[in-house]
Order: sequence, then structure tokens, then C-alpha cells
Amino acid sequence: MKIVRVIARLNVGGPAKHVVWLTAGLQDADCDTLLVSGTVPPGEDDMGYFAAEHGVKPLLIPEMSREISPKDLLTIWKLYRLFVRERPDIVHTHTAKAGTVGRIAGVFYRWFTPAAILGRPRPCRFVHTYHGHVFHSYYGALKTRLFISIERVLARLITDRIVVVSEQQRREIHEAFGVGREGQFVVIPLGLALESFENGVNRRQLFRHELGAKSEEILVGIVGRLTDIKNHELFLQAVARFKEKSLTDPFSDSVRFVVIGDGGFRGRLEAQANLLGLSDDVIFTGGRRDPENFYPALDIVALTSRNEGTPLTLIEAMANGRAVIATAVGGVVDLLGETISQDQNERYDICQRGVRVIPDDADAFAAGLDRLVTDIELRREMGDRGFHFVQTNYSKARLLEDIKALYRELLERKAIPLRASSSERSLESRV
Repeated sequence: MKIVRVIARLNVGGPAKHVVWLTAGLQDADCDTLLVSGTVPPGEDDMGYFAAEHGVKPLLIPEMSREISPKDLLTIWKLYRLFVRERPDIVHTHTAKAGTVGRIAGVFYRWFTPAAILGRPRPCRFVHTYHGHVFHSYYGALKTRLFISIERVLARLITDRIVVVSEQQRREIHEAFGVGREGQFVVIPLGLALESFENGVNRRQLFRHELGAKSEEILVGIVGRLTDIKNHELFLQAVARFKEKSLTDPFSDSVRFVVIGDGGFRGRLEAQANLLGLSDDVIFTGGRRDPENFYPALDIVALTSRNEGTPLTLIEAMANGRAVIATAVGGVVDLLGETISQDQNERYDICQRGVRVIPDDADAFAAGLDRLVTDIELRREMGDRGFHFVQTNYSKARLLEDIKALYRELLERKAIPLRASSSERSLESRV
């Protein structure tokens, strides 16, 4: 089968890794996969190196970027021409912008053919994956309503399957925001190269030595792009509350905090840390390319996002047996599992695989963090449960099998031939 995979940009984050893994993994005797990407704007780190490491060379459409632009019309035209040339069996779009321009181009591709007059549009199937969504916490009310309306139209007009990465995300997108029909949705969790984290205990001291961290110090890390949606401001506020609450606690001087990642908000966050008196407590490392080294060095991994799909950073943390604390947004709820105990006074929940906190509550986050710092046994139990959960459910091999099964189900559902003959392709190209 011929697959064209489209993503708006290969910036640092889970979606970029996801499409590279799928492109490299679905390149065999059964599949021929082409990855199409736009440009990474200034201020964001480019993960082109990750694609190169996996032998993937994306086809670049320079006009495709994250923001709405008149260049989108040219992007749609180029994607349409690409589809005509490649004649894919499957077009699979990822993230909001690529999903919009890719599926609009798909409408033209499917119906702009002489055979459509006889009711025989091009037999290509269109799949869209929501890694997250922009239906709240990104834009103002008017722009958000516009995006929701566009997604509803595209789901009805051109999309054969909508892939979500968690059941919680399906409920939010379909039931809360009214996008798509029930039968269009399929839940396919993320997958990652778990083997890269093997023997992490042997690498624990590498990053800690780089930071000058003592063996008895507890390292709390937050990993991700320094952007508004990740809400690192909340993390710093929670650290300040934690320090205030722990002034008489013997653990207070043995905890350090690490911000791993880069982005346009770095200057603002460093200024906030100074203002809160955290200069000696919080280390900004910038962007890094060695998760296999820095996760084993951490004791607790935090996430403070306002909106998420299923955050790869939490899966990677669990793959390393780390305890996690996160705001209850999107697929985080499914990752952390069922509630074991609740603390109504502190407003956080102890779940099977992590501490869950209501969003935008620095006091609650600080209280949950304090619980993890002081309860060594709880950290160990959560780390063990998270490790086994990820090993069972989030392998790259399972992801590839699930996606390939979805593609085959779509193509066999209406007996679509996997590839047209060369003579048929030549005839249509001339037409």
C-alpha cells in the first residue's frame, strides 16, 4: 500500500517522533511510506536530526507552517499535486494544521477526476490523528469556534477514520466538542522505542554529575517545550509554594528542580524563577537530545500543561520507572489510572501510576509534590506500576501493528485495490 503521511512541522515533541517512527516502521514489502512536512519556525527546535537518524527524509513543503496564512492556499495546491503524482491508498494527517490543509487537498484529489462524474471518485482513504487538540486553552473564543467548525466539516466531508491516542481524548473531542461520528473513531495509544531506555540505572549518574547533584539529592524534572500551553509558570509557582511549606522539613534542602527543554518562553521563565527566589533551586538545561540519560537521573517527573493529548514525556518517564505528577488534562487521566486515595484538603489524587492535580492550582501541585518527595515507598510503587504499564501497552511494535491493521481494514472494507496498474495511472495523469 502507498501511504502519504503529512505533519505541519517536525518541531520538538511527541508528534514528530511519532510520525518518524511510523514512516520508518511502515517501510517494507507491504508498505511504501512518504513523509511530508512543513517548516519549523524560528524559536522552535527542529527535529530533522531525529528523522535522519531513522533513515527518513521528509518531503518539505516550505509554505506549510503552524499559523493560518495566505500561503495555505499554495500548500493545498502542492499537496493536491503531490497526491495526483503519488496516487496514495492512504493519506494520514497529523496535528491540526496538516489535518486541515491535507484534508482540503484530499477533497480535491478525491473528486477532481473524470470518473467522479460517474460516481467513482479516487479510492483513497483519509485518516487524521489528534495528538492533542486546539479546542481550548490555545486561542481566543472566536478563533477556537472557527477551528471547531472546520474540524466538524472535515470530519464529515473527507475523513474515513479519526485516530485518538486515548479514550479520554475521544470523549473530549467527540462528546464534548461534537467532532465526528462515533463509528469514525479508533483509539490507538502511542508507542515508543522502549529498548532505548534499557539499563537506565547504569546511566543514572551521567546527567546528575553534569548538574553537580549529590547522590542523596532528589531531582524533580519537567520536560517539554517552553511554551504557554505547557504552563511552566505553574511549575515554578508550585516549586515556590513547596519551598515555603518545607522550610522546616528535612527534605527541603535535598530537592532540586530541573527544567529540560527550550522555547520562546525561556527568558520569561528564568525571570520568574529569579523573582520567586528560586535561582539556586531551579536549573534550566535548555533542549537536550538524550532522554535515555536524563530520565534515569530524575526521581520525579512533573507535567503542568493546560491541554494535552497523551504526553510522551510521561510515557518516557514511566518507561524509566519514574514517579510522575501531572495536571488532569486530556490523556493524562488514562495514563495515571484509577484513583487509589483522595486528599480533599489538598486537592490532589493518588492514582495507580502517578499523582493527579487539578489544572492551574499551584497550592495543590505543591502539596502533591511534597507527598511524593517525602514518601519514598510511594515513589517506588508508582514507578514500578508505571514501568509495567508502559512495557505492556506502549511499545513501538504494537503501534506499528495497530496502524497497519487500521489501514488494511480501511482498504478491504470496500475492496479497494491496493495499487492501480501503471497503465491506469498513466491514463489518469494524461487526463
